[in-house]
Amino acid sequence: MDDKTQIELEAAAFRGLVSHLQKRTDVQNIDIMNLAGFCRNCLSKWYMTAAKERDIDMDYEEAREHIYGSPYEEWKNTHQKPATDEQKAMYEKTKPLHAVTEK
Repeated sequence: MDDKTQIELEAAAFRGLVSHLQKRTDVQNIDIMNLAGFCRNCLSKWYMTAAKERDIDMDYEEAREHIYGSPYEEWKNTHQKPATDEQKAMYEKTKPLHAVTEK
C-alpha cells in the first residue's frame, strides 16, 4: 500500500471514530478514559497538535468543536453527567495507562 492510500484510510477511520463519538452522547468521557485511556478531549488535543505541526492556527476550543460536533460548553451542558465516586476512583487507578496528549 502506498503512503497516500494509507493516509486516506487512516483519515477515513478517524472520521468514522469522531462521527461515532458524536452520535454516542450517552457515553461519558470518563468512561472512555477508564476503559480505553483516551477520550474526546484527547482526540481534540491530538487534532490541535497536528494542525499546529502544519502551521495551521487552531486553539483547543476550535479542536474540541470539531471533535464534539458543537461548542464544548454546549455539549457539556447538554450531555455530560457528574462523575460518580466509582468513576473517579477508576480514573485514578487507570491514570498510568492514559494517553499522552502533549509532546
